[in-house]
Amino acid sequence: MNLRVTEIKAFVPSKDFEVSKQFYKDLGFTMASEGGGVAYFHFEHVSFLLQDFCAESLAENFMMHILVEDVEAWWNHIQASGVATKYGVKVTAIETQPWRMRDFCLFDPSGVLWRIGQNTN
Repeated sequence: MNLRVTEIKAFVPSKDFEVSKQFYKDLGFTMASEGGGVAYFHFEHVSFLLQDFCAESLAENFMMHILVEDVEAWWNHIQASGVATKYGVKVTAIETQPWRMRDFCLFDPSGVLWRIGQNTN
């Protein structure tokens, strides 16, 4: 019996599918495919499915987490991308968390919270 799992992807909601697709492209994600109201995005081995559907209460309570090697590099990358200004979204400062992580938050145009963090010792 082969129970090997090869991938897990979340379905991320979007209020405006076209705006959200461009937002993730502007962040550096690759849109590998699209069809039937779903777009497959990836950045290296991290991936998710953006859906052309949004229940507002879901989007405002939806959270994704990306664990990275260099949180400062990611924070600088997001600042340089200009998405905060272009899309009117919030990017928080990097903080040291009590759970041994340094992280920051990025909200997408639909209100989805992305927590981007690096483990600390």
